[in-house]
Amino acid sequence: MKKLLLTFSAAALLFSCSVESKKEKTESQFSDIFAKVKEEFAPDRRAKTFEAKLDVSEKGETIVLRGSTTEPEARATLVTKLTEAGIDVLDSMINLPHPALGDKIYGVTNQSVINFRYSPSYSSESATQTVMGAPLQILEKRGGWTRAITPEGYIAWVSSGSIAYMNLEQFNDWRAAKKVIITSHYTLYRAGASERSDVVADGVMGNIVKFIATAGPYVKVELPDGRVAFVLTSHTADFSRWLSSRNPSPENILTTAREFVGFPYMWGGTSIKAMDCSGFTKTVYFLNGVILERDASQQAKTGEDVELTDDFGNLKAGDLLFFGSKATENRSERITHVGIYMANGEFIHAATSVRINSLLPDAANYYEGSTRLVRARRILTMIDKDPDIISVSKHPWYVAN
Repeated sequence: MKKLLLTFSAAALLFSCSVESKKEKTESQFSDIFAKVKEEFAPDRRAKTFEAKLDVSEKGETIVLRGSTTEPEARATLVTKLTEAGIDVLDSMINLPHPALGDKIYGVTNQSVINFRYSPSYSSESATQTVMGAPLQILEKRGGWTRAITPEGYIAWVSSGSIAYMNLEQFNDWRAAKKVIITSHYTLYRAGASERSDVVADGVMGNIVKFIATAGPYVKVELPDGRVAFVLTSHTADFSRWLSSRNPSPENILTTAREFVGFPYMWGGTSIKAMDCSGFTKTVYFLNGVILERDASQQAKTGEDVELTDDFGNLKAGDLLFFGSKATENRSERITHVGIYMANGEFIHAATSVRINSLLPDAANYYEGSTRLVRARRILTMIDKDPDIISVSKHPWYVAN
């Protein structure tokens, strides 16, 4: 009897190891296949979402494919590749926008500035920001978090209470409504047309809200979530007229950039409250009516390439300068910083704070990172010619067609 029990235990252990081995093999195969499909269809999490995992039963008999994606073709390819590898799955992935959203797949930023993160958690790395009035496409909700796409196509997570959710009809109404844009650095939305009235919300340059009526020195407005407030007329401009007046010339780009000298640096910031290097360039261009890509590594792939010479003679005001490390035989190019060229070797950028530095070694304001200058790109000649350099006036989310 004792011998029989030992034999049974040994057999059970062998079976258990066999099942575990099969499960581990399946998961290993999946990992390899998924990585290749992701690299083909969605290599950059900032622009496309493709998340998948296998839920394998203890005996390895049932294999469920779970996850979500903005790329249906990637999902279909993954299932096909798994089947070809002998892994038959029950496909339970979700194509985004998530069906549970119903028709509320649009949104508008509802606070002066909101912070996006790479994962639905306050401890997750900061990704980007949008300002009040910025339109969004909603992809999914998870707990108190929402995954959304910003106007430049950046995908990240934001706390759900920061957005006014809309269906297509509501979103079209918002786009078509008469609006004003905040043109002062900072302002306050108040409950009444008086500086003694309670504050409804704070505001920053670039905020866009609905116009209701004039009220003496104030404008009566409606915030994206329907709150009514008053803001000083002198802090605003009619949004349509503001759009029409945008002239992204080199002079205007630099004038705007200089308005933020001394403003603080913050990783993930793309507003005047605080900004990182690419957030600075993005904000400066937006205030001149142009939407750039979010990150420096993305901006470096847009516009026209400008040859760098020892005297920097090919550079023009408004060109973007990119710093990092050049490509080698064993390593691809890496862009880590960006600034806006001014003239005579000087450029303006956000590094600790927004400041002006020089590329010239003998200059008193020489930038020590100048030796890491990798490339320069001309943006102003490619507005609405490069699909990643778009006029605000031609962006379908901002203006009703």
